[in-house]
Amino acid sequence: REIIDASQLELVDQVVDIKRVTKVVKGGRNMRFTALVVVGDKNGHVGAGLGKAAEIPEAIRKGKEDAIKSMVNVKNNSITHDVTGKYTGASVLLKKSPEGTGIIAGGPARSVCEIAGIQNIRTKSLGSNNKQNVVLATIEALKQLRSPEDVAKLRGKSVEEILG
Repeated sequence: REIIDASQLELVDQVVDIKRVTKVVKGGRNMRFTALVVVGDKNGHVGAGLGKAAEIPEAIRKGKEDAIKSMVNVKNNSITHDVTGKYTGASVLLKKSPEGTGIIAGGPARSVCEIAGIQNIRTKSLGSNNKQNVVLATIEALKQLRSPEDVAKLRGKSVEEILG
């Protein structure tokens, strides 16, 4: 895995989920907020992060910083093969689709695909529908993608043989 320098990228962020978390203490209840943020440049880089703070804007800022630390690289604007990503109880199936299909995906998976810059994809969320786990499962699936060139090199064949 190569390290991505986020300072050179034009980053866009999207808040997927904001939760109010309550901790009961001796003096009453402590309210905090948790923000799940997806960050990317709509050109092949995407990451997700979680921020926790007493105020919502601060939680979003922390989530953005966390997301930048965990960015991954997606090769092109459409995926080359079907892949399943798993993260704890959630698994997400990413299916390749022809040009002009658009993004056919449910909430959390859609935001990851949009911010990664993928234009044609179909996804199906399987198992848990916890937003955080679905986002992380989608990123896990994107990490597993291989380009035809990589596969051809690994197998010692030409790209034409791989694509059929």
